[in-house]
Amino acid sequence: MAKITVYVTLKPILLDAQGRTVEGALHNLGYEDVTNVRIGKIIEMDFPPGDRDHIHARAAAACDKLLANPVTESYRIEVAE
Repeated sequence: MAKITVYVTLKPILLDAQGRTVEGALHNLGYEDVTNVRIGKIIEMDFPPGDRDHIHARAAAACDKLLANPVTESYRIEVAE
C-alpha cells in the first residue's frame, strides 16, 4: 500500500485565529519567543500500490474535492511506499 500524508494549512494571507490563541497561551506559559503559530491538520490514508504520479494525482483530486477548502487552505502531499 502507498501511504499518503496530506498537510492542510490556512493560506498565509489569512488570519489564523486558532493559531493566534495558541500563541498567546504559549506566551502565558513562558514561551515568549514563539511567534507566527499556525494551526493545520494532517490526514493520513492508504492507496493501492501503483505509479507514484498517479497516486499523487488521485490524492490531490481528493484534496480538491473534499479534504481542503481551496479558497482558504493550501495542502502538501507526501507519498511513501
